[in-house]
Amino acid sequence: MCHPMPQAICQLRNTPLSGDRVLDEQIKNWVKWDHNADTLCQIMDAVKNEEWDVLRCRLCRRITFGTAGLRAVMRAGFDSMNELVIIQSSQGLCEYLKEQYPDESVWSDRGVVIGFDGRYNSQRFAELTAITFLSNNFRVYLFKCYVPTPFIPYSIIRLNCLAGVMVTASHNPKQDNGYKIYWSNGAQIVAPHDEAINHAILDNLKPKEDAWDETVLCSNDLLCDPYNDVVPAYFDALKKEMSCTLLEANGKCQLSFTYTAMHGVGYPYIKLAFPKIGLKPVIPVREQIDPDPEFSTTPSPNPEEGKTAMALSIKTATCKKTPIILANDPDADRLGVGEIGDDNQYKLFTGNEMGALLGWWSLESYKLSNETSDVSNCAMVASTVSSKLLKCMAEMEGFSFYETLTGFKWICNKVIEQRDAGKHVLFAFEESIGYMVSTNVLDKDGISAAAHVATMACYLRCKKCMSLQEKLRDLYEKYGFHTSIVSYVICRDKSLIKKIFERLRNFDEDQENTYPTSIMDGEYEIENVRDLTTGYDSSTSDKKATLPVDENIQMITFTFKNGFVITLRTSGTEPKMKYYAEMCGKPEDKRWDELIKLTQRMADAAVNEFYEPEKNGLQRKPVD
Repeated sequence: MCHPMPQAICQLRNTPLSGDRVLDEQIKNWVKWDHNADTLCQIMDAVKNEEWDVLRCRLCRRITFGTAGLRAVMRAGFDSMNELVIIQSSQGLCEYLKEQYPDESVWSDRGVVIGFDGRYNSQRFAELTAITFLSNNFRVYLFKCYVPTPFIPYSIIRLNCLAGVMVTASHNPKQDNGYKIYWSNGAQIVAPHDEAINHAILDNLKPKEDAWDETVLCSNDLLCDPYNDVVPAYFDALKKEMSCTLLEANGKCQLSFTYTAMHGVGYPYIKLAFPKIGLKPVIPVREQIDPDPEFSTTPSPNPEEGKTAMALSIKTATCKKTPIILANDPDADRLGVGEIGDDNQYKLFTGNEMGALLGWWSLESYKLSNETSDVSNCAMVASTVSSKLLKCMAEMEGFSFYETLTGFKWICNKVIEQRDAGKHVLFAFEESIGYMVSTNVLDKDGISAAAHVATMACYLRCKKCMSLQEKLRDLYEKYGFHTSIVSYVICRDKSLIKKIFERLRNFDEDQENTYPTSIMDGEYEIENVRDLTTGYDSSTSDKKATLPVDENIQMITFTFKNGFVITLRTSGTEPKMKYYAEMCGKPEDKRWDELIKLTQRMADAAVNEFYEPEKNGLQRKPVD
């Protein structure tokens, strides 16, 4: 039997250790610092069973900042998500904020906002984060109930906070959790803050004596629940985004919507949103409306996964005869959309397809609200792996379009840059079903996106007699047919991932920056290559990429002479090697079926030749 600290310290003194000085020191640190009986037990049991390799992996490697924070499996170890790592991370963030804002009065005045989702340990992790900041005399706005992730960046701006923390692992499997950080500008952290916070964490690993002192959560003048200040204001702002014309269309439209929260936090907020903007209440997928950390009906709670993850939504929509499905992921920052087709089957829109529709809708809404066709001061933003249809739209309509690296931390910092330069940023998106309609929330927002998609559908049905699918075809007619394929292979071996990408960078073993020049035995030639891991770009005069370089993420884009583009990229949060393929047709090119087939053929060939899945033992994405 294992005993909590300090009994564990006594037990450790009488237990032989590994003999590895570094490992043994880390074992001792864990036992001295961890106050959680479960995770302490895990380490002590591993010591007792002499599982030195396991302990070395858990304790001698440390979780580092990925996409704006931390995300990993929940278990004991410095490489994982647990109470001790949360406290260490919070101490580092707290100390960094003190350095950035040395006036102590600012800490108690502006403070930080903290939220959590419905996963195992999320509320506990949020409370431990709050304890750290309260113990350092920071004001803490701690939500007492589950909230969607986008409410944290909204709260930062609304309450003028120094930073925000959201405890969530978004759509990851049930064993994972995460710690997502936003800066005072309302956007996810980027350099130099991410590296500086990481250093601050390493400088503050030893938990302070009051790190687990829950009494500071009781009757503390610096602690409050921001719900009543934030949530009504959020929905008032959402309503203001809609013009009178749009609200009128909502009120007259009889469209009904099936909605799933995917066992997450979205349903209560969708229930508030729809009546606020004149829409009928959604018809929920009953099995999935309440937060369930087991994700019992969908082990992969991600609408992006397609019909497998959306099976219950399709079943409910078919039974209730609702033409449109709306699906949030568990922390409600993403949105999946489906619509019944002429064949009585539900089409699930890709992120690129819905990005095109919402981009058009944002432009249309701006014109309706401002009674103008002049959009020269407007802008839209998308990640570089997302569809280029908005770029084509911008060229024809006269607004500005900007590309960024993958991830909303990059997208929203570009949005802030353009907003501060006087641009009216209408819309931003990335293909992984993340949408930002307006700048009320500087992050992807599945609640507002659901409201806008529903309003767009009502407007199209009432004013144009069109479905979403018909409008998408209309966009292709005007701006050119764009077809894309986004998928992945699974690889859990980081050394193998590096080997696969290094092979592509050194195709000619005797020379650097020698990438593949074609696929399918020369049938399709590559025109240029951009490598955002190394900074190489064959299309520029100095051979240097114009987008920021990130050596921690593998990312190579191949552009072919026939207009086909494919980007290979590793995920920052999952064991996936992704690929993003697109063919951009001209408006006059109506060979849509041929372009679809060619895109699939070239994507298959590129994946087979570049990733070599069978040779490398990679697991392909399951087919719906």
